[in-house]
Amino acid sequence: MRKRNGKLAIAALGVAMLLGLAIFSPGAIPTGSWGLSFQQEGAAPIGNATPAQLARYDAAYLGDTGKQVLYLTFDAGYENGSTAKILDALKKHNAPAAFFLVGNYLQRNGDLVRRMVEEGHIVGNHTMHHRDMSALTDPAVFQKELTDLEALYRSVTGEEISKFYRPPQGIYSEENLKEAQAMGYKTVFWSLAYVDWNNDAQPTAEQAFAKLLPRTHNGAVVLLHSTSRTNGEILDELLTRWEQMGYRFAPLTELFPEGS
Repeated sequence: MRKRNGKLAIAALGVAMLLGLAIFSPGAIPTGSWGLSFQQEGAAPIGNATPAQLARYDAAYLGDTGKQVLYLTFDAGYENGSTAKILDALKKHNAPAAFFLVGNYLQRNGDLVRRMVEEGHIVGNHTMHHRDMSALTDPAVFQKELTDLEALYRSVTGEEISKFYRPPQGIYSEENLKEAQAMGYKTVFWSLAYVDWNNDAQPTAEQAFAKLLPRTHNGAVVLLHSTSRTNGEILDELLTRWEQMGYRFAPLTELFPEGS
């Protein structure tokens, strides 16, 4: 009996090892929230998935680390008076940006959305209802979150939305990446961000600079929130400091060159 149990244990261990290899395979992208590990000041961080893994699904979190270029992106779940200041700063520096919008933002802030478009910024798809997209097991429901926002954007601007998608709260799955790709979208994560979204505990300007500037790196996809009062107040100076560090600002179309 002991010998038989030993064989069963070995067999079970073998199955567990195989499952482990499947789960932690270098080619697999785990479901979860996007996260970063900064190893060295001024160097690009390590993400939950590698650039090569993401590229299979037309997704990215980082640009060319050989170039002093930054990609500015803003997530906008609602409006609280800071977006106009952000647009003013971007215009002053001739800096292109991408704004990832949800349904209620489009419904309530048509003038700001049209201004984004008129001033040459990209408007991306942040879904209609800002749900955990990884929890949507029905592909049709996933698709509807994006297509409903497309239709709303069309009604507000008279144009088609740019095919850039950011998962709400950065929560994703490999299946989501496949579904977005099948709809013609590029999924955009980020390589530089800070805690700017909590309006009950907004960072000071000094705290914001201390978090962002040392971690700035070549090819960074910068995530900021347009709901942040601090961002509205510091963006002009932040862009100036980045320019003084030798960086230029580029649109997401450069992050995903045609044919990539």
